[in-house]
Amino acid sequence: MEQTKLGNPAAVGLGGFAMTTFLLQCHNLGWIGVGPVLWLGFFYGGLAQLIAGFFEFRVGNNFGFSAFVSYGAFWIALAFFIVFGTSPEIVKAYPALKLTTPEVAYFLLAWTIYTGIMFIGSMKYNGTLAFVFLTLFLGFLGLTLKDFTGNAFFGTLAAWDLMICAFSAWYLMAHVVFADTGVNLPVGKAWR
Repeated sequence: MEQTKLGNPAAVGLGGFAMTTFLLQCHNLGWIGVGPVLWLGFFYGGLAQLIAGFFEFRVGNNFGFSAFVSYGAFWIALAFFIVFGTSPEIVKAYPALKLTTPEVAYFLLAWTIYTGIMFIGSMKYNGTLAFVFLTLFLGFLGLTLKDFTGNAFFGTLAAWDLMICAFSAWYLMAHVVFADTGVNLPVGKAWR
């Protein structure tokens, strides 16, 4: 019986991650409002990336499964956190949901730790993937420091770092998409 060729779910997962990360940094740098970030956080960076992760599970890729499901859930959680954690009506009705700097800092710290673990694993794949996770780790670290210290400089550094991360993820997405056309973009050797 002939096997049906499946598409690579990383094409969607990386695209959702890159675009939502890019727009969040545009917001963090003051270029756009939060609206586009929220909608992408719910749908492309969130739901689509989550679905891509479950397809990674189907093809037996534990790394992709963990990364796409986790970061898809991150975007959905962040979007809900922003919407419900900052709404005056919600905060008044449910004071525990109030979006405060310590809460955001600990939220980001948890994601910094997870991303550090994923960075270690990414070094076994290729240089571009390792670079995506390195810049993501540094970005989360910068945002965490910004919220723990109150120093906006860390946030600005993190935003520019995460712009590089987004474009690197888009490049890796292009590598995946173009592979079926015979165009092989170089991704570099594994770092370890």
